Amino acid sequence: MEFQLIDKELIPTLHFPKSEVLEDKAGVDNRKNELDRALSLGNLEHAKIKIYFEDDTSKRMVETTIWGVTDERVILKQGVVIPVNRIHKIV
Repeated sequence: MEFQLIDKELIPTLHFPKSEVLEDKAGVDNRKNELDRALSLGNLEHAKIKIYFEDDTSKRMVETTIWGVTDERVILKQGVVIPVNRIHKIV
């Protein structure tokens, strides 16, 4: 899978379909654990992580700090959000 690097500031211009990108429950559970870990790293150490996600045209990657996580969204700095169901992995 080729993921294209994107600037965080461009994410609000992307269109995200409603469908889930992961195919199995284990992957969804693993993503939830990765998000929880990344949120802790962001809040405690202000560590940047890589989020691999997919919009309606291609697969993308952003390196950023996670500020918040809800059931449906990952919140980045300046109110930028990525839908959880469009995230492949967090590193």
